[in-house]
Amino acid sequence: MKRIIQTAAVAMFVVLVTGSFGYAEYVAAGTGSFPYFHFGCLVIGGLIITSLKHKYSRIYLTEAVGSFAMYAVLVALFTAPVVDALKALVS
Repeated sequence: MKRIIQTAAVAMFVVLVTGSFGYAEYVAAGTGSFPYFHFGCLVIGGLIITSLKHKYSRIYLTEAVGSFAMYAVLVALFTAPVVDALKALVS
């Protein structure tokens, strides 16, 4: 029962982070240049981490949540609005 609850918690975190990423990119980039590839990579990565958490009970909840959070930051760093913001910040 504990494994199912922890897997559900990881799945809820994945959905919330993916949804907030989608909303933030929609607001920043608009409808014309929405990063569908990055969004798809985030969804697939979340599915993989959630399934690994369900399959292997020795993975801690904080490890699964933390690894997906770092993955989401890494994916977000390589989207066009963030790269443009970093270019403007540097120059």
